[in-house]
Amino acid sequence: MTIDRHSKFLGAMIGSALGDAIGNLANRIPEREYLIDEINSTDALHYTEATVMSMAIAEMLVVLQDIDGQRLGNTFREHYLAEPWRGYGEGPRKIFELVKQEGIGFHDAAARLHDGAGSWGCGAAAHILPAALFYHREEDLYQHIQEVAIITHSNPIAIDGAVILARAEIKGIHMNVHRPFSLAVIIERLSSLSRVAALRSKLRLIPELIEQEVDTRDAAKSLGIGLGAHESVPFALYNFLRHPHTFMECVLNATLHGGSRSSLGAMAGAMAGAYLGIEGIPDDWRQRLEGNQHIETLARELAARCGE
Repeated sequence: MTIDRHSKFLGAMIGSALGDAIGNLANRIPEREYLIDEINSTDALHYTEATVMSMAIAEMLVVLQDIDGQRLGNTFREHYLAEPWRGYGEGPRKIFELVKQEGIGFHDAAARLHDGAGSWGCGAAAHILPAALFYHREEDLYQHIQEVAIITHSNPIAIDGAVILARAEIKGIHMNVHRPFSLAVIIERLSSLSRVAALRSKLRLIPELIEQEVDTRDAAKSLGIGLGAHESVPFALYNFLRHPHTFMECVLNATLHGGSRSSLGAMAGAMAGAYLGIEGIPDDWRQRLEGNQHIETLARELAARCGE
């Protein structure tokens, strides 16, 4: 019996937000058993700016069925001003300041970061999910994802990471959870989309690490868990492919080894949720997620707009 696409859209959106919230919690409680205890006993699991931005993208796609970069950037800034404590990094804050002070566009402001190199971080990949869902049938996926990513991340590494993550999320939607899949084929197809050698080389390490059952700590050392998309995206993908049938293991392993834990959790949770569907996510975790009803509504509306 296959999992319907509606369930997979729900699983992806809830999985991403849950992974984000669990990663956020892991910043304070980085020990597995204590983290699980806290997840199971807390009244609410709170997400970070990654989910705030993700929901803003989803809301725009539901209403406009397209992306208006400047309007979306303004929405990002409004959410930041309303809740600056959500965990916004230096990059988005600097972009918001430049736009306000100099009256320039968000794309131009993002391109000014890091002496004109732009951010190569994983932030765009962490919030790209709604665009992946909405454009999952489009052939020019790279262009659609780039249009969203460059609002905050203009470096080719960050754009590439967002595209690879989006394609992996789409792959999860289309994969049948009851059928085996080939690690080598998945990685080769994802690698073929990459325009950045640093990212391709990390992606191609994943099958060997999984097939040889390398300890996750050692895998983290090989792939990297830094803020750069060329490290964090491969490590999130590794954890999904290592634990594809267990949402809990996928997210916990992605968030318990350092790095940008909330972003790693959001990325891994999105892929696992897209693959397993909403039924594969622990219901008690789902119920503890703040704003879960709104997130589920957005997922259903996205599915409806896509004709699912």
